[in-house]
Amino acid sequence: MATLTSSRTVQIGNHTIEFGPRGMRRNPEGVESRPYERFTLTPVTPFIGAEISDIDLRDPSEEQIEDVRRALLEWKVVFFRDQPISSLNHRDFAAHWGELEVHPLLPQGEVPAVVRFERGEDSPGTENIWHVDVTWTKTPPLGSVLRAIDVPPAGGDTLWADMGNAFDCLPDEIKDLIDGKDAIHDFVPSFGRGMSPEKLEQMKEQYPPVLHPMVRKHPETGRKTLFVNSLFTTHIPDMDPVEGNDLLNLLCAQVKVPDFQCRFKWAPNSIAFWDNRATQHYAASDYFPHRRVMERVAILGDVPF
Repeated sequence: MATLTSSRTVQIGNHTIEFGPRGMRRNPEGVESRPYERFTLTPVTPFIGAEISDIDLRDPSEEQIEDVRRALLEWKVVFFRDQPISSLNHRDFAAHWGELEVHPLLPQGEVPAVVRFERGEDSPGTENIWHVDVTWTKTPPLGSVLRAIDVPPAGGDTLWADMGNAFDCLPDEIKDLIDGKDAIHDFVPSFGRGMSPEKLEQMKEQYPPVLHPMVRKHPETGRKTLFVNSLFTTHIPDMDPVEGNDLLNLLCAQVKVPDFQCRFKWAPNSIAFWDNRATQHYAASDYFPHRRVMERVAILGDVPF
C-alpha cells in the first residue's frame, strides 16, 4: 500500500520515494553558462541535450570546434541536423577530440574507426538497454559521434541520461556508500553471448574484467558522475553478493528516471555527439522490421578516477 507522507514523498513498503523538483543543475558548482556566438544553440531540456545549428561539420573553424567542446561539457550531448558528411568527414570531425577507437568486437564501415550498425528484418536492434560504451576496457571512450544514414518511418529514437544529476539526486547515504567504491565491468554477459568457446577465451585473455570507480570524477569539469551501467557492470567485489546486486539494481534504476533524460528523433544526416564520461544512452528498438543504419566514431578516453 502507498501512503502519502508529504507533498513530495510517498511511502511504499519500507521505501520512501521522493517526487517533485529535484534541485538539478546543468554545470558543476561555480561554473556559469555563457552565450554561444559562433553558432546557434537550442536546448532540448534544461539540463541535458542541445541542438547546434549554423555550422558545417565538413569544415568547422577552430573557434567553432572550441565552442562545440564547451557545449559538450555543458550539455553532455549535442545534436546537429542536415549534415551531409562523408565517412571521412565523420572521422575527421571526431578526431578533433583525440585519438580514435578501433572497436575490437564491432564491424567497421568503409573507413577505419567507423563502426556501422545496420538493423532491419534480419538484424533487429539490440542496443535498447541503458549503458556506457565499452566500460569493459581500462580506458573507456571519451565520447562518440553517431550519424544517421537511413532511419525508419517512425521510432528508433535514442535517449541519453545525465549521470551528474543522477548522482547528485541520490540519497546522501547512498552517495556516501558508493563514493570511493569500485565495481567490476566485463564484456562477457553481453558481447560474449554467441561467441565460440575459442573466441571467447581469446577475448577474455585480451580483455579481462576491470575495476572502475562507481562514482567517477569528470576529468575536465571535475563533476562527480554515477559510473555503473546495466550492460557491463557485473558486481561489487567487496560487498556481499546479494547486497551488492541490490545496490547495483537501485543505481541502474536511477538512470531510468525521465527527469535526467533527453530524447532525440533521428533523420538522415542527423548527428549526435555525446560525452561518454557524463552520460548513459539507450537506443529504442521499436522500429522492427524497418531498416535503421547508423555509423559511429568513438574517441579514446582515459582511466576513470
